[in-house]
Amino acid sequence: MIELRNVSKSYVLNGTRKVVARDLNFTFPSGESVGLLGRNGAGKSSLLRMLAGTMLPDTGEILSSGTISWPVGFSGSFHPELTGAQNVRFVARLYGVDTEAMIAFVRDFAEIGQHFHLPVRSYSSGMRSRLAFGISMAVPFDTYLIDEVTAVGDAAFSAKSNAILRARLEESGAVIVSHSMPLLKKLCRSGAVLHDGQLFYYERIEQAIRHHESMMRGALPRWMRGDLDEGEGEEAGAAAPGPRARMTTARCRPRRGGRSARPRKYRACPFDLQRHFPHDPANRFHPSRTSIGLT
Repeated sequence: MIELRNVSKSYVLNGTRKVVARDLNFTFPSGESVGLLGRNGAGKSSLLRMLAGTMLPDTGEILSSGTISWPVGFSGSFHPELTGAQNVRFVARLYGVDTEAMIAFVRDFAEIGQHFHLPVRSYSSGMRSRLAFGISMAVPFDTYLIDEVTAVGDAAFSAKSNAILRARLEESGAVIVSHSMPLLKKLCRSGAVLHDGQLFYYERIEQAIRHHESMMRGALPRWMRGDLDEGEGEEAGAAAPGPRARMTTARCRPRRGGRSARPRKYRACPFDLQRHFPHDPANRFHPSRTSIGLT
């Protein structure tokens, strides 16, 4: 389980402030693979780094009750003067894994022959990728973090990489960033869309993909616009007579005298988001203080 509590993150790039997270409150389901979608530059990789602990949020905290991997396939921490086997040995000791068993697994999986016992600085990029992916699969984690990299190498090795990854995900959860919709449908059950620092979660990955594709076209998803006609069915992502999106929880922090009051938690049946959260001239509900759960 990974829980975000009031997590905010932004940074300045070329004089422009880029917001990754706005006071996010969200819990990634345990043992479930969640696809993370969003435009290029939305902050998906930054959010993944915060989950991994390699980047700190500006405010808030990230809690977990299990082990979390580094981004699968990451090779930036290899010591170039050490051999592949020595790098594997170091990681095994660091994570408390049986050293000899891990060396044997990675050697057989990576299939780089005698290069396994040569310094990593002599490796080609393909060899480094094979070694990195093998190490990622050799250490068992409760949650794997995957940023685009799901397979490496030629067709045969790529098929082997996909097979072992899917085997790992049968016993563990994952947060997967990818622009491949077919891949997300294969690996993920649920999905979340990151947009303008807000996270929209769906229990079905197909619904998250529809949301993402609508945003890529520059429009809100139809169930958030409230313009579905009665009788439009499964393909439109809704069941007549109302939107398919179901609000399970909402936390709103109304402002009182310039200060944020205690959060209010609501539960509701399916409803029109635009109708229930219209433009608020009194600015009682600040966007960065509102989180909504959808199914």
